[in-house]
Amino acid sequence: MRSPADLPSAFDPAPGHLDAATAGVAPRRTARALREDVDRWSSGGLDVARYERAVHVARERFAALVDVPADRVAIGSQVSAMVAVVAASLPDGARVVCVDGDFTSVVFPFLAQGRLRVEHVPADRLAEAVVPGVDLVAYSLVQSATGAVLDDDAVLAAARGAGSRTLCDLTQAAGWLRVDASRYDVSVTAAYKWLCAPRGTGFLTVRAEAQDALVPVHAGWYAGDDPWASCYGPEMRLAGDARRFDVSPAWQAWLGAAESLDLFAGADRDAVQAHAVGLADAFRAGLGLEPGGSAIVTLPDPEGRRRGALVAAGCRVAGRAGRVRLAFHVWNDAVDVQRALTALHGEV
Repeated sequence: MRSPADLPSAFDPAPGHLDAATAGVAPRRTARALREDVDRWSSGGLDVARYERAVHVARERFAALVDVPADRVAIGSQVSAMVAVVAASLPDGARVVCVDGDFTSVVFPFLAQGRLRVEHVPADRLAEAVVPGVDLVAYSLVQSATGAVLDDDAVLAAARGAGSRTLCDLTQAAGWLRVDASRYDVSVTAAYKWLCAPRGTGFLTVRAEAQDALVPVHAGWYAGDDPWASCYGPEMRLAGDARRFDVSPAWQAWLGAAESLDLFAGADRDAVQAHAVGLADAFRAGLGLEPGGSAIVTLPDPEGRRRGALVAAGCRVAGRAGRVRLAFHVWNDAVDVQRALTALHGEV
């Protein structure tokens, strides 16, 4: 197991990079693999077998990271496309409960159907809103706009009691927070943030007992039982496991994803979480705030003054929903915390 003390040497970000919640930093090994592949490609040496191995490695490593068997993992591209599989599979009039203010890729696929009953409730009331008659509760475990970690146990208990299915977006959690995707009927994760993979790579997990309720609406040749042997019609022979929801991989992106996922899957997840949350809470303490229990810290910033001060001090941060957002990850340290605190002196 790699400890957080070992992981920073795998990265080379500019000082003050506090924005993993927007996009991760490519590990050195990931950047190197992609450069080498461009060289092979430019000389006509494109290697499909290498890409196939990369997809296999990425799937296996993600499965280990989120505590599910690899046959419960499908590869995807964007969160909205993976959520759309669930939305398209619901019957007309199905009742879906979402978090008010959640990231729209979790919500728009349901609204776009125009035939579902979609309700939005505050995050702290999500569990009490999951009652008999609710077909699905869909939510992000860690909220993008605020960094808040939802009371997952309460939501899942409510869903079990009501007979509701669960869909959880792990995008802002997997990579810093220890997660168990087997808890959900379906989970979706974009890998380009905290998992530091290239954009356009993601994962869908589905419980075996929930699989038959989903229509593989994106089914293509890569969803076949044996993709290279079943890539011509007219018969459709889909994989019997979660691979039936695979989309055809963007080759170079998955070559990079395999490197990044291998790095994170080999790390001590509890230690990574303690490192990231510890830095975030140290930053909060410097502002006179109570611990937040999240690697993400957001502060009210309606006019953008705080973000401006942080950027001027060399910090890379994001502005979201009238707030400034700071995200602490494995490459960050106490120096980054102090840089951000010094920048905000007089602005808090």
